[in-house]
Amino acid sequence: MISAITVLIVFSVLILIHELGHFVMAKRMKVKVEKFSFGFGPKLFSFKGKETEYLICAIPLGGYVKMAGDDPALAREGKDWEYLSKPIIKRFGIVVAGPLTNYLLAFLLFSLIFILGAPTFTTEIGKVIKDFPAYSAGIREADKIVSVNGKEVKYWDDLLSEITKAPSGEPMDVVLLRKDKTIRIRLTPKVITTKNIFNQTIKIGKLGIAPADKIIALKVSPVQAFYLGARKTLAITAFTYKALWHMATGGMPVKESLTGPIGIAAAIGNAAKMGMIYLIDITAQINLAIAIFNLLPFPVLDGGHVLFLLIEKIRKKPLSPKVEQVITQIAISLLIALAVFISWNDIAKFVIR
Repeated sequence: MISAITVLIVFSVLILIHELGHFVMAKRMKVKVEKFSFGFGPKLFSFKGKETEYLICAIPLGGYVKMAGDDPALAREGKDWEYLSKPIIKRFGIVVAGPLTNYLLAFLLFSLIFILGAPTFTTEIGKVIKDFPAYSAGIREADKIVSVNGKEVKYWDDLLSEITKAPSGEPMDVVLLRKDKTIRIRLTPKVITTKNIFNQTIKIGKLGIAPADKIIALKVSPVQAFYLGARKTLAITAFTYKALWHMATGGMPVKESLTGPIGIAAAIGNAAKMGMIYLIDITAQINLAIAIFNLLPFPVLDGGHVLFLLIEKIRKKPLSPKVEQVITQIAISLLIALAVFISWNDIAKFVIR
């Protein structure tokens, strides 16, 4: 029950923050907002503000902002407060405000995690695999690695980073602690050929070690937290777009790589059970995914509206309402088909056991 409430709260925040971005920017651009809706489908209840009707609808899987004069197929009054009466640059600002607000929230949540204490592994060894260089060199469980090739390492991610940066197949100097005794070891990683998440064949060096099952909270100053939060936001963005490209070109299987509301709900529920930090992290990651997805240059999405604005800028006039409507209808059909496909996969993965 608690997990279900948590999922609903997180979904609500994600939807509201996105639509709030459009809403606030529309107001700043002096565009009249007729409706601000949380959810789709039948209206459950609503109330009227000064000029905007605020609605709660039955299907809480989205929302929308209805602006005056935003439909090119309908007659307009030609008033300054209508959306299509505004210059392209102002319409662009309104369109991108939604995903950019998601980006901002993701960045702030990632930063908050580093302020509160990001869960991370130390460099203490929990397992040493036989027939790998670490075991042969004498590294054992409970040893703690303190430096690699002269570079101090405090956390497991630092250790992995230094191992990855080291030239493949070349010896490396490792300093470790064993019961307060400093030990210096020289070993050569075992080079293995494998496939990465993008299904690309790569060669990596492995020592044959795993971290101890001890997690500490990595806390930093607010300035450092903002830096790390921004770095993580950018890294996930780059990784996501790279993954989308590989899916589009057949390099990654779409079936195993995408998830929808059911999968997202399962991830939120699991994170809630693990603790608040994990819940904040999954909320930030989903926020980022919403921003990235919405910025794709596909009709119906915010990125599609940006594409139409770019076409209008180049042509010196917008596409005809009929052409835009046909393109939009095709896009909606494709999105519905994709949603059904992803939802069925989610049901198979998370519901049917």
